[in-house]
Amino acid sequence: MKKTYKIDVDCANCAAKMEDAAKNTAGVADASVNFMTLKMKVEFEDNADVDAVMADVLKNCKKVESDCEIFL
Repeated sequence: MKKTYKIDVDCANCAAKMEDAAKNTAGVADASVNFMTLKMKVEFEDNADVDAVMADVLKNCKKVESDCEIFL
């Protein structure tokens, strides 16, 4: 399953950090962040609990970029 989320991030470098953090989260098959459109696309692994995985993605993104936001 793929979903798109609106994000808030200050710079392209920060967006790249968010993308890496999302990709390294359990339950995420792939992720991409577009700084220009302020959107994150996430492809989930089969049978993943989307809400729980996205909570972990947000937590991991906050570790690398504390003032970022993902609107779940």
